Amino acid sequence: MRSRPTIALLTDFGLSDPYVGSMKGVISAIAPGTPILDLSHEVLPQNITQAGYLLWSCYKYFPAGTIFVCVVDPGVGSGRRVLCVDGAGYRFLGPDNGLLQLVLDSLDGYSIVIVENRRYFRNEISPTFHGRDIFAPVAAHLSRGVRSASLGRRTTS
Repeated sequence: MRSRPTIALLTDFGLSDPYVGSMKGVISAIAPGTPILDLSHEVLPQNITQAGYLLWSCYKYFPAGTIFVCVVDPGVGSGRRVLCVDGAGYRFLGPDNGLLQLVLDSLDGYSIVIVENRRYFRNEISPTFHGRDIFAPVAAHLSRGVRSASLGRRTTS
């Protein structure tokens, strides 16, 4: 059996409550044995620029194939899109709010999928906790071998 890719979490949740643990629980329930690493959970609240910089400055030090789950999302519950970017041997899940832009600018080539296939979400979706209900399960399914193209439609922007 081949090992599953690592999932790395980047959030502004902090560690004083159960939010990060809930995301890890969802991932472990769908993809038991998947390695889960913490990039940071101490991004300043809703600071997309800081999160983007941390991701850009660190992603290349993770194992090839790592799936980065980036949840710094002031627009949670709104109509903003969720993106899955494949590039440089990594995958990046994040809200369409600019958080991924530094990484995109640094890649020679990439593909973007708008994540909209609810088959890969939790059944119940909280309007305020997409990290647990959308991002975590999608990452877990990706780690189990689901292709990015199955998540939704490709886009160029």
